[in-house]
Amino acid sequence: MKLMTTAAWGVIALVLATPAQAQQAASSGEAAQVDTLVVTGTRRVDRTAFESAAPVDVVSQEALKSVVSDEIMDKLAATTPSFNVQRLPAADGQAFVRPATLRGLSPDQTLVLVNGKRRHRSAVLGGRGQQGVDLAALGTSGIERIEVLRDGASAQYGSDAIAGVINIILSDKTGFEGYAQTGRYFAGDGDKTEIGARYGMAIGNGGSIVAALDYTNAEATSRTRQRPDAIAFQAANPSIKVPNPVQRWGQPDREVWRGSLNLVLPIGDAAEAYGFATYSDLQGVTDFNWRNPSTDSSYRTSTVFPGWSLSQIYPAGFSPKFGQDETNASLNGGLRGDAKGWSWGVSAGWGRDKVDYFLNNSINASFGPQSPTRFDAGSLIQEEATLNLDASRPMEWSFLAKPANLAMGVEARKETYKIEAGDRYSWDVGPGASAGLPSGSNGFPGYAPSQAGSWDQTSYAAYADLDLPITDKFNADIAVRHEDFSEFGQTTDGKIAARYEFTPNFAIRGAVSTGFRAPTAGQINNTRTSQGLNTTTLLLFTSGRLSPINPISVALGGKPLEPEESKNLSLGAVFRQGGFTASVDYYRIEVDNRFAVSPNFTVTPALRAQLVAAGVPGADSLTTVSYFTNSFDTRTQGVDVVGSWRGQVWGARAGVTAAWNWNDTKVTRSKLTEVSRLARINLEDGLPQNAANVSFDYAKGRFSGLIRARWSGEWTDAQANGTADLIQTFGGRTLVDLSMSAQLTDALKLTVGAENLFDTYPDEATFQVSRGLIYSRNAPYDTDGGLWYARLSAKF
Repeated sequence: MKLMTTAAWGVIALVLATPAQAQQAASSGEAAQVDTLVVTGTRRVDRTAFESAAPVDVVSQEALKSVVSDEIMDKLAATTPSFNVQRLPAADGQAFVRPATLRGLSPDQTLVLVNGKRRHRSAVLGGRGQQGVDLAALGTSGIERIEVLRDGASAQYGSDAIAGVINIILSDKTGFEGYAQTGRYFAGDGDKTEIGARYGMAIGNGGSIVAALDYTNAEATSRTRQRPDAIAFQAANPSIKVPNPVQRWGQPDREVWRGSLNLVLPIGDAAEAYGFATYSDLQGVTDFNWRNPSTDSSYRTSTVFPGWSLSQIYPAGFSPKFGQDETNASLNGGLRGDAKGWSWGVSAGWGRDKVDYFLNNSINASFGPQSPTRFDAGSLIQEEATLNLDASRPMEWSFLAKPANLAMGVEARKETYKIEAGDRYSWDVGPGASAGLPSGSNGFPGYAPSQAGSWDQTSYAAYADLDLPITDKFNADIAVRHEDFSEFGQTTDGKIAARYEFTPNFAIRGAVSTGFRAPTAGQINNTRTSQGLNTTTLLLFTSGRLSPINPISVALGGKPLEPEESKNLSLGAVFRQGGFTASVDYYRIEVDNRFAVSPNFTVTPALRAQLVAAGVPGADSLTTVSYFTNSFDTRTQGVDVVGSWRGQVWGARAGVTAAWNWNDTKVTRSKLTEVSRLARINLEDGLPQNAANVSFDYAKGRFSGLIRARWSGEWTDAQANGTADLIQTFGGRTLVDLSMSAQLTDALKLTVGAENLFDTYPDEATFQVSRGLIYSRNAPYDTDGGLWYARLSAKF
């Protein structure tokens, strides 16, 4: 089930222009959606979104600006059908690298491109093992548009393109454009400052260089009530000042720099060199659960540390502050041109994401007074390098209405995943463990040297794509791609797409394809365990998640990961007449061998002795183990309906855009035991099955405005809590946004507005009261209430 908010605020291109230009932009905004030439999902260079055989949304830079958030995921969620993103407070790295989904599938089942080149993944693995791209690492000032292909495309692009493809096109415009924006939530917190600028200049005959920079400073939000146990502790200890609340549930503190550089340099008349780079640096901090001195085992006193107690450091308890320092960089370059009827291109790309974890306001109680309160918990690193050679040419065949387009190419790719150990006190077991004092940095034990390492995977691919204009009305596209991966072997996928045009304004379209998502080096090799000390036997024990190919995992049923495989079907229609355009698309996606974490297995004494005898490292201390595994199959089906109208209203240009998405996911096969019932509920019902929105924009003279309503249907949150299952269904909600703009001069524009104008919140999460959490942290939209903002833009 999915929150698929809608299509295309491209109709709201009302920024930074003279009054006449503002009205022209308003009238042409929707046209940009259907008449803009697209480069995603096709190898041709002359195809528009309306002419595409699969649905392609074109989200302009102006549309991106109409959404207040500094993160691309939020902007796409407000502009693209079937796209959803959640905020996950206190969810380790996912609080900063937020999982985003297309058509309800996993975040790593959507391929992300920048300027048509594969974007590297994040180093962070999600709760079910997903490893997608960190879209938040890209700033918006340097973006010209985003094309979203809502259809399977593994036969064209390779691994990950099961749900679709997001292609981020960097700007090549000359001149200067910049903005400054400030905002605050109605509740009085979450102050955010944003500053961004883009400058481009022409080079040679048709070349350009464009640089962009964005800066964001966002303070935390807190939608929290004081925990009942904190109230009780305060009453029992009136001389101790207990913070109210003792922890925050909400958005983290963030400071982010994002930049991009885009270069095109002509070389003679038939070739050009090009290159682009992106860089971001994010530092953020979020709260973990409060540790109650009355119940937390870290507060035990022990003869091991005479005269020492954690109450001396944290008398009112403590909430560990989990932080992430992330640097994300990419560099791509190549040559392209035309020769003897062929268009050709050769390119190389490199990308790297490094996430350094740290923990403040914590303790490794097993070391007592020796323990620091700040910890370096280790680092995760994802690196990827890609080489591409592509060629295409028109083919004149007498039986075709127009020349066909033949495209082919080869690709070589290497990805490397690394884990770097944290400082000793973040993971080690100190002498106080014998007295029951917990080991590791409290809240997030660091990565130990035994978990550190470097692993890689290589792949080689070849593809062919043939676009056939069979008649003036009927067009077909056939694609096939073969790949060979070092870790699991070979795969071949195909796609057939077709479009029939009854009239120039009405056509039907459809596609069938197979796809796959290869297991990554991180998913195959990542290990996450922690150690403790059995207070009875005084022996170390280890528990956690191992690599599925670890001998201990294999002994408990683990197997090498296989690729997730998909079968895609889509069928739709597009229509336009005058100022009205509409599209309807049905889709069905069957995915086999999806990843999940296995149940916890107990390592019996007999198995332990067998593993030790076989010389398996670390087997002597293992107690419980889980691992990633190919666990289940799903069937996702849905419908996207998008419509818009533009015309004259009250003597000015106006437009209406509306969209609705129905998305239904079912688990059709599962290897997992009944303990995964909650996972099934979250997969099938964890996001709204229905979502819709509608917007109205208006421009007259120097003034313009926008109002939109975003509706999300009901959804269900299911969590485990010891022996009890916590399940709650939440009702639908409508959020209303309003903005008004004034063109102060030909170069300056002022916009003021509010998102969630009526300060709407979801139902309260009744089962989370004991934690102080008011609203579910798995909500499919922000739970911070209304936000006001003001933005000053400049363009010259």
